[in-house]
Amino acid sequence: MKKIIVELLNKANLAYTENDVLVTIIHLVFIAILSFIVYWVTKTVILNKVHRFAERTHTKWDDLLVQERFFKKLSGLLPITIVLYSVNSILNHYKGMIPILNSILEAVLAVAFMRVIISFLNAFHKMLETKPRYKDKPLQSYFQLAKIIVYTFFGIIIFSVLTGKTPMFFLTAMGAMSAILLLIFKDTILGFIGSIQLAANDMVRIGDWITMSKYGADGTVIEINLATIKVRNFDLTITTIPTYSMISDSFKNWRGMEESKGRRIKRALNVKISTIRFCDNQLLEELKNIKLLKPYIEEKQQEIERYNKERNLDNSKAPNGRSLTNVGVFRKYVELYLQENPNISKELTCMVRQLAPSEKGLPIEIYAFSTRKEWVVYEAIIADIFDHLLSVVPAFELEVFQYPTGTDISSALSLNK
Repeated sequence: MKKIIVELLNKANLAYTENDVLVTIIHLVFIAILSFIVYWVTKTVILNKVHRFAERTHTKWDDLLVQERFFKKLSGLLPITIVLYSVNSILNHYKGMIPILNSILEAVLAVAFMRVIISFLNAFHKMLETKPRYKDKPLQSYFQLAKIIVYTFFGIIIFSVLTGKTPMFFLTAMGAMSAILLLIFKDTILGFIGSIQLAANDMVRIGDWITMSKYGADGTVIEINLATIKVRNFDLTITTIPTYSMISDSFKNWRGMEESKGRRIKRALNVKISTIRFCDNQLLEELKNIKLLKPYIEEKQQEIERYNKERNLDNSKAPNGRSLTNVGVFRKYVELYLQENPNISKELTCMVRQLAPSEKGLPIEIYAFSTRKEWVVYEAIIADIFDHLLSVVPAFELEVFQYPTGTDISSALSLNK
């Protein structure tokens, strides 16, 4: 190339040799223009055709590569390569500059190549996220680790090129600094180990509802990466939890409930103990008017009458013989009511039980499972059940316990006057 430039200059009556500075400058300008033309043609012509082709195809993969500017970054490798391999011929009379320029250009080429790989990893990451099989996996953790490896690898290559040292020299130095590196990257290492364990044991996925009281987290997992797990709480705040804490600390994952056939209802209604008594005939006759209870009361009356006759027991005066209690009939009513409720699962446990009496009365607890698991619907089902039960309690001549209010105290004082 230099000989052609020298011949052209000599034909123009300018006597130059290959060693002249003007020839070298002209050559450098020519290479710069050539590189720019190559870059411009690649960017405006080839890339436009590639982008149009990607738009016409039905595959998502090429669209993601375009979105991450993979082809644009790839096109930047060619001009740098042209300049790199032209330096030796242009500056063959400036031996001292060649190693420096080669080192700089090789470092620039390594950076450009690194950007191409990172762009490819980003596109690959987004493609996997669109697959249902990988949508709930901690992909970000793995790709973050892959990027760290790429950055470390090319960092060593760049330092090796710029300093003239072999990559083994830097690897040896890093080995000697391993204790410091472990300290610096402690959270990253622990996070990576944690994310692997979380994925291997299927402990948490993106989209899971988790509760972790230590960090005030109660919501949906929206991101899992090397260092942290992000949870969008139900009040729309974001809680950030260290990834390794999901292994070392306790948390509750509601996925099992969401995948099951029902969501548990476990709530009690406290009955005032002083209102509990045996049922007399008048109360039983009134309760028979309740459609759900009539067959049960008639059956129990026959059973109790037969039992008392066989043992010659007179139950006209309690506690002789067997008798129905208003709280027992109420408990049976709640059980029958739940069995008739279409929102209560018939396949899972459904029972109404008494808990230990306390200073707040006798707890009658409902332990059942709602067929609907959505939070709003689930709460509405519970509210409907207890609305009904609180309204029906007086029919059993029972009262629900509550602490005295100011109105209660005022009424009691007025009665004593």
